[in-house]
Amino acid sequence: MSSGCAEMAGGITCGSLLQKLQLVWDEVGESDEDRDKVLYQLDQECLDVYKRKVDQATNSRDLLIQALDDSKIELARLLSALGEKAVARTPEKTSGTIKQQLAAIAPTLEQLNKKKNERKREFVSVQSQIDQICGEIAGTTEVGEQVATPQVNEDDLTLERLEDFRSQLQELEKEKSNRLEKVLEYVSMVHDLCTVLGMDFLSTVTEVHPSLDDSIADNCKSISDETLSKLDKTVATLHEDKKLRLSKLQELVGQLYDLWDLMDAPTQERSMFDHVTCNRSASVDEVTAPGALALDLIEQAETEVQRLDQLKYSKMKEIAFKKQTELEDIYAGAHTVIDTAAAHMKLLALIEAGNIEPTELIADMEGQISKAKEEALSRKDILDKVEKWMSACEEESWLEDYNRDDNRYNSSRGAHLNLKRAEKARILVSKIPALVETLVAKTRAWEESRGLSFMYDGVPLLAMLDEYVMLREEREEDKKRMKEQKRYVEQKLNTDHEGPFGSRVSPNRPATAKKIPGPKSNGTSMNGTPPSRRLSISGQQNGRSGGKDSKRDSATKAASSPGNGASAAAAKEDASSHISGTDLAPTTP
Repeated sequence: MSSGCAEMAGGITCGSLLQKLQLVWDEVGESDEDRDKVLYQLDQECLDVYKRKVDQATNSRDLLIQALDDSKIELARLLSALGEKAVARTPEKTSGTIKQQLAAIAPTLEQLNKKKNERKREFVSVQSQIDQICGEIAGTTEVGEQVATPQVNEDDLTLERLEDFRSQLQELEKEKSNRLEKVLEYVSMVHDLCTVLGMDFLSTVTEVHPSLDDSIADNCKSISDETLSKLDKTVATLHEDKKLRLSKLQELVGQLYDLWDLMDAPTQERSMFDHVTCNRSASVDEVTAPGALALDLIEQAETEVQRLDQLKYSKMKEIAFKKQTELEDIYAGAHTVIDTAAAHMKLLALIEAGNIEPTELIADMEGQISKAKEEALSRKDILDKVEKWMSACEEESWLEDYNRDDNRYNSSRGAHLNLKRAEKARILVSKIPALVETLVAKTRAWEESRGLSFMYDGVPLLAMLDEYVMLREEREEDKKRMKEQKRYVEQKLNTDHEGPFGSRVSPNRPATAKKIPGPKSNGTSMNGTPPSRRLSISGQQNGRSGGKDSKRDSATKAASSPGNGASAAAAKEDASSHISGTDLAPTTP
């Protein structure tokens, strides 16, 4: 035992102490039995001390082994969480003391823990942004509001997982950008619509969401589903209001134009509502001017329509008679006879009775005017040819007077002009038969298609043409008879003897051929038809058709003019004998 004892501090050892104990026992006289007991006790106590030390050393070794195992497990977990297959500096030695192995693995663990903390912070940052955008889209998080720190799965901190989160964040940021762009587009549309409708933009847009105010930055505006839905509904509602207001305004503008046209409003009065009427035919998308569809503008148009509507009753008589005058002018231009006095009386009775709405009355008169215009249009071709016929008859009458003029070949002033006119007149007169034939054919076709007689100033046109043709034939017969008489006179003169002084006795001037009874200004024609009916109904038309009277009167004279005015021989004949017919042709209708 003494040999196994180590030296104590200060040079005292277990052996020296045992020797000192032996000396004490010798002095005391302890028995061997007691000595053996003390020595046995000392041995047991030493064993207990060694045993405790061994147990303590064993426990310390077990703890170190556990720490080493935990470090290896932590190393494996970190490698798995970080997605690292191996670490370059991972210790491969499994020999040596436990403390040596722990010392070798500690730097790697420290490095991986540091990398783990950095990776975790990246995950927290990305996931926080994802939660922020998702909350803004869902409407559970306001823009700029801090979200709670997300729970990070520390067992999966791989770069692949981090890239997945970053891709998700990128998609969400793109969606956020698209939503923000859509929100700004909606806000712009709301602004434009409010401007056109004259509405308060700020109150309208902030009613959807307070962040949509212009004073708030764009990146702070709400992009939630609810905000987008409300904006879409707001735009749809405003657009529908715009359509309804435009429709209402255009309806009012149409009424304004009808009333203006009805009352013949001056341009200056109409120009005061140019800001209202400028969108009369515009589409919804074309109306962009500020306040173009404001309620006060529509109310202004309504007020003006009401004012004019009340005013039209006081001006109804003036307007109605103006329309009646327009109707009578159309009939007069078409040479159609109407009872103007009866029409005026009937119109006056309707207005004074008040049994008909003014607009209905004007609409009825507009219908009559439209019908009269259609009737006039159907008669235009025939009337144009009647006009040519009258002009030709007028030239025929002038040519007759010209042929009777004994001085027509004198070198007087203007004689050459009359000569040119006479040549043209003879050509024109030669076309009268063909013109009359065409006019008769067209008139008959018109009458057959409508089952009516074509009246010209109250007289059947065909009757007028038939009378003209008959009188023209009579005139031709008289002309032939006069030529025969002239020939007879000339032959008789040739057989006469000369007088005592060698000169030929002048024959008696033959009597002029009888005149065909024609219409006179204050008499009647051969068939008893008053000229005022056959030639003109100017008395019935209040003077509207009086412009044609001179041509009709000329037609009367032209009926007795030579048939072939273009013949130079006829002109020479007239110059030598001055014997020509003086019969009157029928006055043109």
